[in-house]
Amino acid sequence: MEVAEVVLRCAICGLGVLAAALIGSATQVREFFSVEKKARFTDMKALVFLVVANGIAAGYSLVQGVRCVVSIVKGGLLLEKALAWAIFSCDQALAYVASAAIAAAAEAAELGQSGQAELQWMKLCNLYGKFCTQVGEGIASAFLACLCLVIVSSMSAFNLFRLYGRIKEQNSGSW
Repeated sequence: MEVAEVVLRCAICGLGVLAAALIGSATQVREFFSVEKKARFTDMKALVFLVVANGIAAGYSLVQGVRCVVSIVKGGLLLEKALAWAIFSCDQALAYVASAAIAAAAEAAELGQSGQAELQWMKLCNLYGKFCTQVGEGIASAFLACLCLVIVSSMSAFNLFRLYGRIKEQNSGSW
């Protein structure tokens, strides 16, 4: 199970960095009546939130991946409840933040793709196709990272509550 956790945390790190890089570097310039307008990820706050959330998730997963590798090399298991609770809480918080960031970015992307006729918002992806494609790839990468975060969060929950099972077995005696 430790090897799977290392692999998942490395995947989160890689996918999170990829998502942040794809979205953060997405730009496109269009000229309208001799006025240049540049589309950037900072124009949509949902994309800024997604880039920041993926950067945090990637950094945290890198640190936890190193911790897992050290644990495997030393042969020690996670035995302290305080550390298990901290890892569980951080994993849960990151999974929720990443889910919220993806939901917000997906909604913003849908508005860019389809527009909103009732509010007279035009379809921006017709004008900024390259930008929208690159942002869409970043959102897909962030979604995969989020799925890995959810799995890792489940694994940390299992690791935490497994510690309580051992104590119960030790206290219960023979039956």
